[in-house]
Amino acid sequence: MIPLNDTVWQTESWQQQMRGMIRDPEQLFQRLQLDPSEQPDIAAAMRQFPLRVPEAFVAKMAIGDWRDPLLLQVLPLAKESQEQPGFVNDPLDEINANPAPGLIHKYHGRVLLITSPSCAIHCRYCFRRNFPYDDNNPSQRDWQKTLGYIQERPDISEVILSGGDPLSAPDDYLEKLIHKIAAIPHVKTLRIHTRLPLVLPARITPELTKVLSNHRLKTVMVIHCNHANEIDTHTADALDTLQKADITLLNQSVLLKEINDNVDTLVNLSERLFDAKVIPYYLHLLDKVRGAAHFDVTEVEAQALMEGILTKLPGYLVPRLVLEDPKASSKRPLALQWIDA
Repeated sequence: MIPLNDTVWQTESWQQQMRGMIRDPEQLFQRLQLDPSEQPDIAAAMRQFPLRVPEAFVAKMAIGDWRDPLLLQVLPLAKESQEQPGFVNDPLDEINANPAPGLIHKYHGRVLLITSPSCAIHCRYCFRRNFPYDDNNPSQRDWQKTLGYIQERPDISEVILSGGDPLSAPDDYLEKLIHKIAAIPHVKTLRIHTRLPLVLPARITPELTKVLSNHRLKTVMVIHCNHANEIDTHTADALDTLQKADITLLNQSVLLKEINDNVDTLVNLSERLFDAKVIPYYLHLLDKVRGAAHFDVTEVEAQALMEGILTKLPGYLVPRLVLEDPKASSKRPLALQWIDA
């Protein structure tokens, strides 16, 4: 394969960038000038969860650095195939909260729609890396059933678009779905969880922005940013476009070992998010999905990090440390255990 010039992707549409994403580890190593002989065998990890990463995200990585925090989020590793106690395929028990194709209903007042099974990036810690997308890829008829489920439950006031990544769906599909949701009187808020402003900022087009804002619902977008280096000028411009369209921007991060498990790293992330007009919202402990144990940070370590963050940031820039418990009625905030010095 002839390597793509580092700047060619900047002239391509988001669809072209999606089609041209890096799927071959050798291509990734070549782009970053990494010696493949220094990397242990990754074949087993690739079989479990293939490599997917757009050029726009690779462009933010440091050349020649195996420990780059963005690279580590997408790099398949042999250790992913090592079984670890407590790490399972469905850590949030979503299969038992899946009453209709593409719909997950776990919490009071809100439901989640698997809007698209596709994603522009395969994050190695993804809790849905083993999710049965083949059973949750709704047809138009299935969407009618799903929307009927929401229509029949007046306590549902918020619909969450997730995936995959919901913004990997085309504009016309999103427009039809959003207007069907907006036609349900008791739904007040549309929430969108996405990584695309970070990994594929070209996706934030004027056409998409109009789709996301041209309806009666309050629109909230939760980006999933784990490190300040993910926010470059392309992403900052995309976020500015969304903010100007009256879309509330929040961030949730996953606490990841050797990527952001450091006080200064997390402080820099909150400050960079605020510069980009995004409010830090949640800092998640890792969902214990099979293949991601090497990212795990303990509750004790996480609480120590939060104590350090509180000494350096104003309260409005401190994300809430949470754990998602499949048996709980909401995400569980983790109270700090104050230790006298």
